Amino acid sequence: MKRLLYTFLEYCALYLGLGFLGLLCLLWMPVATILNVVLPRRQAGIIGRFAIMAGFYIYIRFLALMGACRFDISELDSLRGEPPMIIAPNHPCLLDAVMVISRLPNVTCIMKASLIDNIFLGAGARLAQYIRNGSTIKMVLDAANSLKSGNHLLIFPEGTRTIRPPCNPFMGGIGYIAHRAKVPVQTVFIETDSAYLSKGWPLFRKPSMPITYRIRLGKRFEPEGDMNAFIVKLEQHFAEELSGVEPVGGSH
Repeated sequence: MKRLLYTFLEYCALYLGLGFLGLLCLLWMPVATILNVVLPRRQAGIIGRFAIMAGFYIYIRFLALMGACRFDISELDSLRGEPPMIIAPNHPCLLDAVMVISRLPNVTCIMKASLIDNIFLGAGARLAQYIRNGSTIKMVLDAANSLKSGNHLLIFPEGTRTIRPPCNPFMGGIGYIAHRAKVPVQTVFIETDSAYLSKGWPLFRKPSMPITYRIRLGKRFEPEGDMNAFIVKLEQHFAEELSGVEPVGGSH
């Protein structure tokens, strides 16, 4: 009976968490649509990025208060106020961007075109001036321009959620962007004790709770002229840091 009650509470936490995130997006959508029209571009971007950070922070705290997750991600706070850089985490699950953005007020990221065009998510993404993952040349130019404007840029070098641990082969775009914008790449390592929302995990499949997440910072790499060698160095660093990582214990 006790086990059945605990399972019921886990399902409640799962659906309440998903519903709460959906509610935040729904409430922000009309506001973001109006602000996109009435605000100057620069001011719109600042407000849009800060609002997404605040919304994700509230969501993270909600998950923690429900007992669904434990987060040890405050190491990201040391990046606030730093000069423009690329923030490059590994990508174990769908919550990765949420966790990173929840601690940093001025982050742009590269999003699938289908998400930016989505009626539910698009208004907020456009207000925050997130970058469309379309033409490679335009994506690199837009990302470099965002960095030159003083923003941080969130990129997952694997391009998609990790399929082959410790990390997928890296995409070349991060090297081109770093080289063009002349900014460093700050590596970030996300560790968890659950496969929840990893590649292939159904959205409504219940994990064992609480799930623990920890984020730690790795080396910071300056861009190099030889971009292939630069990508190889990044990938080697990730492989070394993530190989044999034990499940984390973490805390709120």
